[in-house]
Amino acid sequence: MKAAVIHEFGSPDVLRYEEVADPEPREGEIRIRVHAGTVNRVLDVAVRRGEQKQRGVKPPQILGVDCAGIVDKLGPGVTRWKVGDHVAAAGTMPLDVVREDEADYKGPMGMMGIKRPGGFAELVCVPSRVVNALPRNLNFHEAAVVMRHCPTAWNLLVNIAKLQKGEWALIMGASGNLGSVGIQIAKHVIGANVIATAGSRDRADLGLKLGADAAVDYSTQDLYAEVMRITGGKGVDVLYDNIANPKVLPKAFHAIGLNGRLVTAGAHGGPNVEIDFFHLYDKRITIRGMPGSREEDLPTCFQAAADGKIKVQIAHVLPLSQAAEAHRLMESDPGMGKIVLDPTMG
Repeated sequence: MKAAVIHEFGSPDVLRYEEVADPEPREGEIRIRVHAGTVNRVLDVAVRRGEQKQRGVKPPQILGVDCAGIVDKLGPGVTRWKVGDHVAAAGTMPLDVVREDEADYKGPMGMMGIKRPGGFAELVCVPSRVVNALPRNLNFHEAAVVMRHCPTAWNLLVNIAKLQKGEWALIMGASGNLGSVGIQIAKHVIGANVIATAGSRDRADLGLKLGADAAVDYSTQDLYAEVMRITGGKGVDVLYDNIANPKVLPKAFHAIGLNGRLVTAGAHGGPNVEIDFFHLYDKRITIRGMPGSREEDLPTCFQAAADGKIKVQIAHVLPLSQAAEAHRLMESDPGMGKIVLDPTMG
């Protein structure tokens, strides 16, 4: 099979498209014929550059921390899947052999694409127990992006912030992957009132196209003043931020109203931000950081996307042979929509 492999850390040119042996599923594993894998700024691009060595990546390594595709082959003992099923898999999973019904696995864990072969390949084997079924009316490109970002946004807004219908939510980074998904979950799934904000007019206005009630370009507008005007002086109930921009977040924080909540799963724009503690205790604000997601939310996220309530932002779909170019594109504009690699494209 063909795969995108790094043999050393460095520029995008170290990402080689080459022939490797077809993987064979072990006991409790399935083999997926990959139709989509997403390019991630940290878990692919920064890993390839050698900036994430704490994760223990040891070249040669097939990158790709997620994938969506069709079940191609079953390993011994697999009963919950059949060849031809549409599935997706991502993230941390057992590294040793594990039966699909084994409840007390205590062996080593690691992410695909980091500690075990990843999804930037025509074929990948993963434990049956970590695989998720896809609605047939959800295409593979969208499914891969949904799996990467929707469960995290869902967890922050639904489980952690407990955003309610009719409340106000301020979504930072409106055009980014977590921001654009957060807008749609808040508006179309929960029924909240949504203010989208970003650092340019066109990126802020993308939030309006996704369903936001208002959009603020914080590069030309006073974010605090605009939010207070829009909410009639009340402020927002939930501030959803995954950037931690030290120049912008303090103003957004001041726009949180009584009993408001700030939730985040990222800090790539910071990480250090000044917080007004008077406002914190005067408005009884809760701040919660919560990376990751809950596995039980995945089916709901996939179905919401299949039903059209969540439309992921895909900037480019490229053949796997152009993995190095995909990395260059990501480095040139980190704020763009998702880049998807498809090994089935010529």
